[in-house]
Amino acid sequence: MSTLDIWLTIIFLGLGTYLLRLSFIGLIGSRKLPEWVMRHLRYVPVAVMPGLIAPLIAWPAATGGQLDPARLSAAAVSLFIGAYFKSVIGSIVGGMATLYLALYLIG
Repeated sequence: MSTLDIWLTIIFLGLGTYLLRLSFIGLIGSRKLPEWVMRHLRYVPVAVMPGLIAPLIAWPAATGGQLDPARLSAAAVSLFIGAYFKSVIGSIVGGMATLYLALYLIG
């Protein structure tokens, strides 16, 4: 790809992201959304988090794509905290603490 193609891609993706966020924050931000929209928006974090986390557990770049007991244990602790306590922040913090502790202990 040429330098121009890369910059045009960056600019258009930035504009697309800005317009998508503007549609929710700028245009709809002060209005009350219908109940059916709010019901669907509740599932966005539940759908996005596994999509972000699963590749980091199944094919971690830090280990060359090999399964890692530290990352698997962190995922298990995070899943347990999230399911039992229903806390997203607690799940993230618990998973991070388990990952760092396991990496420290395993080496």
